[in-house]
Amino acid sequence: VLDFNDPFSTEVKPRILLMGLRRSGKSSIQKVVFHKMSPNETLFLESTNKICREDVSNSSFVNFQIWDFPGQIDFFDPTFDYEMIFRGTGALIFVIDSQDDYMEALARLHLTVTRAYKVNPDINFEIFIHKVDGLSDDHKIETQRDIHQRANDDLADAGLEKIHLSFYLTSIYDHSIFEAFSKVVQKLIPQLPTLENLLNIFISNSGIEKAFLFDVVSKIYIATDSTPVDMQTYELCCDMIDVVIDISCIYGLKDDGTGTPYDKESMAIIKLNNTTVLYLKEVTKFLALVCFVREESFERKGLIDYNFHCFRKAIQEVFEVRMKVVRSRKHQNHVQKNKRPTPNGTPRMPL
Repeated sequence: VLDFNDPFSTEVKPRILLMGLRRSGKSSIQKVVFHKMSPNETLFLESTNKICREDVSNSSFVNFQIWDFPGQIDFFDPTFDYEMIFRGTGALIFVIDSQDDYMEALARLHLTVTRAYKVNPDINFEIFIHKVDGLSDDHKIETQRDIHQRANDDLADAGLEKIHLSFYLTSIYDHSIFEAFSKVVQKLIPQLPTLENLLNIFISNSGIEKAFLFDVVSKIYIATDSTPVDMQTYELCCDMIDVVIDISCIYGLKDDGTGTPYDKESMAIIKLNNTTVLYLKEVTKFLALVCFVREESFERKGLIDYNFHCFRKAIQEVFEVRMKVVRSRKHQNHVQKNKRPTPNGTPRMPL
């Protein structure tokens, strides 16, 4: 386990911080996205009163730590070492309750962002304008515009215009929270351009309309091709993954109950009533490729399957390169630690 001061720790496992005022919905977001909790069950969650850390290691790409911070955190408390925490952070998600008076939240956002930026200018600042399910469409747009304007004006007044804030309208009662988290996680994946390029090559040679590379456990899509993402398309993909896992849990396990509901044999075809076919294939034990194909193009399923075989092989090669980099960085870190002098000034003996 790498310590916080380790220069390679952010490369191996980036940290995502969940921050915001009390009752803004931080813990509910984490439970719904990563623990498959029903949104209605989150109503009974107690307020977080201490920092909660969770490792998410579903695959070599979706591999990070989530830190859920209590809303009453005090940056000026001498026991709170914010420099140590921000130094190893890849993304800071600040959750704002859109149905509450958000002036106090904006003040806390400004304090948090300015403190974090001074320690680590490379942090991605992500603002979730949360609980928008209770707002009308016009009110959503108006709220987002107002929060966006006020937050950026505060930064401009402090001479920090170069800090970039990304804004998302989110709710745990629809798929918006999964899509927002997908965008956050993608920024932490150094192989993202390679994955997008592979998907572009795959769909252009297979007659496919749209393709997503999904993490099956969290329903976060870690990559898609360069065509725009339609929310309805994304929701259909999420629903398809749920159907596949649910049916596999019933019919896919062995008689003694052993096995996994998702493995290398997992595959699904769903024909929609608009001449479109949804096609799911297993890439790794945690990743699935979900494609949208026209019925006439799906008649060449053999070609699609052959191209998918090439795509899967390329993904495995990306995995292998990634693991070599991680092992190399860990080795460098180990060597550097052994080179550091001991407290009495003598060099350390190699292990």
